[in-house]
Amino acid sequence: MNRLNKTLATVALAGSVAAMSAPAMARDTISIVGSSTVYPFATVVAERFGTKTDFKTPKLESTGSGGGMKLFCQGIGTQHPDITNASRRMKASEYEMCQKNGVTDITEFRIGSDGIVIASSKDAQNLELSLEQLFLALGSKVPVNGEWVANPNKNWSDVDSSLPNKPIRVMGPPPTSGTRDSFNELALAAGCDALPEAESLSKDDHKAICESVREDGAFIEAGENDNLIVQKLIGDTDMYGVFGFSFLEENADRLQAATLDGKVPTADAIAAEEYPVARSLFFYVKQAHVGVIPGIQEFVEEFTSNAAMGQNGYLKSVGLIVPPRDQLMTLMDKAENMPKLALEELK
Repeated sequence: MNRLNKTLATVALAGSVAAMSAPAMARDTISIVGSSTVYPFATVVAERFGTKTDFKTPKLESTGSGGGMKLFCQGIGTQHPDITNASRRMKASEYEMCQKNGVTDITEFRIGSDGIVIASSKDAQNLELSLEQLFLALGSKVPVNGEWVANPNKNWSDVDSSLPNKPIRVMGPPPTSGTRDSFNELALAAGCDALPEAESLSKDDHKAICESVREDGAFIEAGENDNLIVQKLIGDTDMYGVFGFSFLEENADRLQAATLDGKVPTADAIAAEEYPVARSLFFYVKQAHVGVIPGIQEFVEEFTSNAAMGQNGYLKSVGLIVPPRDQLMTLMDKAENMPKLALEELK
């Protein structure tokens, strides 16, 4: 009996998993949802996994980090996904939602680094921005004469005369995206904090003002499709886009990135966290599905293998900023032992 048949036999005996009700048909394909940033890396792993093993190629869906967490945390059973990708860490509120719905045993994998870039066509005027200027361009409210008001800046030159005298038009991800969460927290909030007026904001007001993107048309939501932003930038030299560094690398012959606080996004700068909008990438595994849905542990082992995530691994060749060797060894150990994520780790 080959490994797939053995695993399918395991599925047939898996009636003890509470949420796998009688009407639910057993699945023999791993279901993965989540981040559009992690999606291309997970897709490469899935294709390799489907080719080199007896298991079927996992099914991936790009739902955004927030959307993926909602689907992942809905419950246990074949109608729910097995793995969710995320371009930011799981929130404590999401962990609690999982626990409430019976998804009590979760393993977290930090798979590497990425940076968020402000990109444009190579034919466009490139931007040199401080995070403060970026906030004044895209924040929903900005200080004017000591008062926080709806952002009045129409052109980049309204923010600073050194910037282009053309309308502020930036295409980026929706609120369900982990890229949007990270952009709000790492870029906008940092730029807001550079303003003296931010010092007097309460905690609630700080979040509402400093992590809020304007909604008057200057920022255009593109959905969970970073490739759509890339195509729009190539065809419109007045448009700028927000997405992960890997998409910039994939399109380096056609796109350029703005400098932020004097730093150009490079793999080395992001890995060293010298670039101001660097972040970590993750995926989360539902332990109750391991051994029930064929191939989950084997897929995780492939994703965290030296062949995939080593310094000469195939994920590095497609743009993932891979972890150093000691962190990779920790990931391999996690893949073997599947330790349970604790709420305290997320606080």
